[in-house]
Amino acid sequence: MPRSYSAFLIMLLSTGGWYFTKGPGQGQLGAIFQQISQGKSGTPGQFGQPSPTGQFGGQYPPNNNYYGNNQNGYPPYSNYSTPPPAPQIPATYASQAAPAQPTPPTPMFGGPAIRIASFNIQVFGEAKASKPYVMGTLAAIIQNFQIVAIQEIRTQDDYFLDNFLRTYVNVNGHVYDKVIGPRLGRSVSKEQYAFIYDTKTIEVNPHCIYTINDPDHLLERDPLVAMFRVRGPPPEQAFTFILVDVHTKPEQAREECNTLAQVYEAVRRAAGDEDDIIMLGDFNVDDKHLGDLARIDGMRPVIRGTFTNTRQNNQEDNILLHAPSTTEFSGRWGVFDVQRFFNLRPEQALQVSDHYPIWAEFNAYESATPGRVAALNPNVRLQ
Repeated sequence: MPRSYSAFLIMLLSTGGWYFTKGPGQGQLGAIFQQISQGKSGTPGQFGQPSPTGQFGGQYPPNNNYYGNNQNGYPPYSNYSTPPPAPQIPATYASQAAPAQPTPPTPMFGGPAIRIASFNIQVFGEAKASKPYVMGTLAAIIQNFQIVAIQEIRTQDDYFLDNFLRTYVNVNGHVYDKVIGPRLGRSVSKEQYAFIYDTKTIEVNPHCIYTINDPDHLLERDPLVAMFRVRGPPPEQAFTFILVDVHTKPEQAREECNTLAQVYEAVRRAAGDEDDIIMLGDFNVDDKHLGDLARIDGMRPVIRGTFTNTRQNNQEDNILLHAPSTTEFSGRWGVFDVQRFFNLRPEQALQVSDHYPIWAEFNAYESATPGRVAALNPNVRLQ
């Protein structure tokens, strides 16, 4: 649908950055709109080309002995000097640095489209960083998608993600950037959310980046929210959307899904004219046990009846969208089988993560743009 960003920004300023919603028996759930620091987009690179298997894009060394003694050309991860401060991000989409000749999004399903993914990278920190073959695999996975919501970053290194992008992801012409949230958690263990996106095809709205504030401690980790737009189509016709990155506590997953229904409604109302709100991440429940989230009128889980963990015995991850609004969803989705794609043994795949990435495809144009209507085919699915 056509979007009005000015209405959203005026609402934010007039409310002083606060939004509240209240649900029966749930107490008060607030949303504090706090800016999350983000680096400046660099020189645009190129989309990954289809791999020799023809399944996904992205660059990957052809050596099947990926976990052998060599590191397949990937440099070892090490500590880096502190990078210089990032330049100030311009205030609007239109003034952000953009490629001189933006490349249209990759044609995939009946027209130009993007793939949005979610990936819990199980304890993503120094232990994984000490294994270049794991970091290289993670980078090769990310290069298959235009934007990836990341969960479970666990490190005290403020430049951990910058180093990962510079050393492993942004090679062979790729230029990805990130939005990263604060360290969160009610226990000693703290985690960060992040969105990693291809700067050649996706841009972020810096005025719409915030972390939900949960004063009643109903959630273990407060979701990270950010608004994005596809580059390539004319700005007034490009698909815009808000992503809500979540990771529930396994022991309280069903209760947290009920609270996340309030979060979703709060984000939706706070978004003004933007009606494409996509909640994605590690819900720690399958698509049959989403509680109040599933009871939202029109809400639809994209991943259905499919295991999403590496051991392939459980469904934990999902992408939720409001079907009547987000008609840009092509109906095409999948679980990225890391073990099969990279020809790994089970124990090798588990070194990467105990979760597989999940993804969904969306039309690069807003569905209300004349002549640019996304084809909705809920029966199409890729493994």
